[in-house]
Amino acid sequence: MELERLKKVIAEVLSVDPDEIKPESTFLDDLGADSLDVFQIIMGIEEEFDIEIPAEKAEDVTTVEDAIEMIKAAIN
Repeated sequence: MELERLKKVIAEVLSVDPDEIKPESTFLDDLGADSLDVFQIIMGIEEEFDIEIPAEKAEDVTTVEDAIEMIKAAIN
């Protein structure tokens, strides 16, 4: 569930096909994001999931799986 919603956010920010986004994908190397893109993805996650992500936690997000774990921790 989280993965599909997250893929939507990432695909929108990076203009990539959601099917290319895998849990093990890295934002920088695999998906071609830069630091501003990652910031926009974090903002999109906060909006999509109605959560707040502390800046220090956002800095640790390098893969899609990291983002999923961050979302799960914020929801629970």
